[in-house]
Amino acid sequence: NKWRIIFPDNRRQWKDWKQASTIYSGNRIQTTKYTWFTFLPQNFFEQFHRLGNLYFFFLVVLNWFPPVEVFHREITMLPLIVVLLASMIKDAVEDYRKYRFDKTINSSKTTVYDK
Repeated sequence: NKWRIIFPDNRRQWKDWKQASTIYSGNRIQTTKYTWFTFLPQNFFEQFHRLGNLYFFFLVVLNWFPPVEVFHREITMLPLIVVLLASMIKDAVEDYRKYRFDKTINSSKTTVYDK
């Protein structure tokens, strides 16, 4: 039962409170990066911005052409899949921890001091 103490400074925005309250929906804290629907596309987008992942993806694509094939196609895909899967699991666990921490902060009791 820890309490958060909030000291607002609303003197400047008091007359524009109606306008400010429509812009800001609430003071909920959200530090998570993903949602259930955006996890896969956004994570793939971030993973393929790394040069190493692009290099392994280039090798996988190059290996699908028979004249250039050096290894079996599945063997070339294995390092990329392992690295992407490990990074995705790490990002998912990290984001879930942020979600749990945000949930505890947002549901904590507060005391607001005002004039």
